[in-house]
Amino acid sequence: MAGAGGRAIASATSESYAGRGSSTPSVGGRAEQTPRYTLGLLQTPHSSESTGACSSGGIRPGGSGGEGLVAGRVAGNSAVKPAASERGESYFGDKSSCVENANTLNLTSSSSLRGLNSTCIGKTPLSSGRSGCRSHTPLMGYSVTSSSAVSAHTVASVIVAVVEGRGLARGEVGMASIDLKNPEIILSQFADNTTYTKVITKLKILTPLEIIMSNTACDAGNTTKLFSLITEHFKNVTFTTVQRKYFNETKGLEYIEQLCASEFSTIFMEVQSKYYCLAAAAALLKYVEFIQNAVYAPKSLKVRFQGSEKTAMIDSSSAQNLELVINNRDSRNGHTLLGVLNYTKTPGGSRRLRANILEPLVDAETINTRLDSVQELLQDEELFFGLQAVISKFLDTEQLLSVLVQIPKQDTVKTAESKITNLIYLKHTLELVEPLKAALRSCNTQLLKAYYNSLEDTRFGIILEKITSVINDDTRYTKGCLSMRTQKCYAVKPNINEFLDIARRTYTEIVDDIAGMITQLAEKYSLPMKTGFSSARGFFIQMNADCSTLPNGQLPSEFTKITKMKNTYSFTSADLIKMNERCQESLREIYHMTYLIVCKLLNEIYEHIHCLYKLSDIVSMLDMLLSFAHACTLSDYVRPEFTDTLAIKQGWHPILEKIAMEKPVSNNTYLTEGNNFVIITGPNMSGKSTYLKQIALCQIMAQIGSYVPAEYCSFRIAEQIFTRIGMDDDIETNASTFMKEMKEITYIIQNANDKSLIIIDELGRGTSAEEGIGICYAACEYLLNLKAFTLFATHFLELCHIDALYPNVENYHFQVQHVRSSAGNKEKIAYTYTLSKGYTEEKNYGLKAAEVSSLPSSIILDAKEITSHIAKQILNSTGRRALLR
Repeated sequence: MAGAGGRAIASATSESYAGRGSSTPSVGGRAEQTPRYTLGLLQTPHSSESTGACSSGGIRPGGSGGEGLVAGRVAGNSAVKPAASERGESYFGDKSSCVENANTLNLTSSSSLRGLNSTCIGKTPLSSGRSGCRSHTPLMGYSVTSSSAVSAHTVASVIVAVVEGRGLARGEVGMASIDLKNPEIILSQFADNTTYTKVITKLKILTPLEIIMSNTACDAGNTTKLFSLITEHFKNVTFTTVQRKYFNETKGLEYIEQLCASEFSTIFMEVQSKYYCLAAAAALLKYVEFIQNAVYAPKSLKVRFQGSEKTAMIDSSSAQNLELVINNRDSRNGHTLLGVLNYTKTPGGSRRLRANILEPLVDAETINTRLDSVQELLQDEELFFGLQAVISKFLDTEQLLSVLVQIPKQDTVKTAESKITNLIYLKHTLELVEPLKAALRSCNTQLLKAYYNSLEDTRFGIILEKITSVINDDTRYTKGCLSMRTQKCYAVKPNINEFLDIARRTYTEIVDDIAGMITQLAEKYSLPMKTGFSSARGFFIQMNADCSTLPNGQLPSEFTKITKMKNTYSFTSADLIKMNERCQESLREIYHMTYLIVCKLLNEIYEHIHCLYKLSDIVSMLDMLLSFAHACTLSDYVRPEFTDTLAIKQGWHPILEKIAMEKPVSNNTYLTEGNNFVIITGPNMSGKSTYLKQIALCQIMAQIGSYVPAEYCSFRIAEQIFTRIGMDDDIETNASTFMKEMKEITYIIQNANDKSLIIIDELGRGTSAEEGIGICYAACEYLLNLKAFTLFATHFLELCHIDALYPNVENYHFQVQHVRSSAGNKEKIAYTYTLSKGYTEEKNYGLKAAEVSSLPSSIILDAKEITSHIAKQILNSTGRRALLR
């Protein structure tokens, strides 16, 4: 439907469903009287105002949002006039103060320390893994992914602001982050040491798209150590600096008070004296508005404070060594702890599992509550399969929330279509609440009962009732672009708006005409033509036929835009193109009128919508617990206990189990406060590194609430997990390897405490034997003064004698067997991968490794003779020194 009729329909719809109006462009592109979309709380400036600024000096909202931002990003630190927010005015609440002039933000962007002026200014990379740039971050529309297989972190979507105290407060760091796919602000503030390990670790966990810092952190010739370290560790992440004045703690608290949903208002008590995280929040929220070209509605966001005391700290190096979420040899490979445990069905569940693996819990009561739930899921098959069936139907609830609470600054076709789609997703999500309650009704454990009670919230029913009063009962989320387009067109019930009904009849007639025309063409040319559809091409003609069946091997001349893949032809015609244009015009009218109705509906339900935060949390947690239970059904895992002892009976490596054709060799582990230091020896390839990683992985699995690969296990809660693992494929020079070792052991010594789990593998390998032994011995003596549980693998057998001086030291080794070949002239090593008490009797590991290699026998014989000769010289030299003393 086009022309005057379309204008009449739109105008009548505006008067009927808004009751108020302002001159704005219609979705179809024509100026007409349409309401301002307020979502009940905040008016949105439209492009009719784009020729002038907001009354307080606003950015032109008519553009992409990125243009105004880029104009405001200027290299250097030129002085600017204070904006409205700096004069104590709020930019939330009404349209006149919703944004500030882009020129008031002095922004500079850099992707690394290569130089602030040599990189893309005002641009954000497509993802943290790419080096390319784009002009701005796009509006985050809701895109549906398959609920059965989710990789939630393929594209970075988190923006983080970081600020550090100055003067005496240096080392106190504040952080604020928001995920563009999840309407939640996370605030952190903590004291860090000069290595800034906590900052780096938290940023690694967040995997940011962009990092915002103060311009004073990178002043020419005066770059702070924090800025240098962050840019060094995140070379592919865009860095943007803003003026220090935007890191304003007073403004940050004000913004949080205005934006925080009432359910999370206790956050004020937690953060009102944490000035640095509030300062970071102020800069973050101001910046997100500019790059998003959208604002968050008041009282719409979840805000939480995440300190360092409630979770165990695993530094980024340890996470990499243990391959917690990324495989070291192939980042696309699923052979990680995340890959072992990830049987989640939703994007939220996958994100939650990843976050828990990187930051395990330290509260035994909370962990046991999770374990109780996993145990019930394993014991009650009906509960397990019932919950799994419901959870798998949920879409990305967090991302849906994020889109619902954002207010677009422009009403476009894309905006209209997105809002209609989101309402359908919301209906789909709310319809799953009752089945989820039904699945949980007979549960017995504390956590599952709490979730059942949370789903009793009457707001779920209120929202769904309001939606079903306007939206058809059979409107639902479907796969396939044409099916979903049909759902959006006919979402609103008939007889609510007669003009919408007329427009939909017109659309139906056009679609029927297209199908009829293609049928006639098929009959005319006696070819097996059928109707095809894609979001890019619209309707087109599709045909499966061999070219030999076509006249002269070609399609008739009236067909254009012909593509062929194997025996499938896709093409169109001039008449079909015109009918597609009519179809699109009719569709725009339908979307526009449906959008107005949807906006009115959202306006009515918006005050109740915050119960979805609760639902999102329940779904992601249940999904993760179901994933733990699923992993248990595929392997013989057992429930861990929490005591003051680390005891694992016949435990095995969970990742190796997935890779190996058969179950890995099991081994015992036992550490107590009086026996807290274990030295492990054995030849190369005997299993030392695998065993050490196995213990750390089991500890992490226990502390996230998962069952563990063992016959029995008990753990002492670890507040930090440190690993220094030798990499077999390390190609660095000895000097750089040695320096890396020194940095890692320094970090462990500086940060370890009595509640740490410390794993050190082959320290000192990058230097001479004498120096290596000395460094290892000194490091061991220092760590022995702690009550931390420490496992120390080494090739330096001299360290094994330290047990004579320290009663809390135990020696263990991996056994090997010597097997002669059938000819009887060659001896080979057979690895048992079995841990035994005492230290190894094996010597000359290198010569034995050479023997099993393809080196010529003459070289091996020479090597043995030279080794024997050097050993005698060392022995004689040692004897002379003893006589002289």
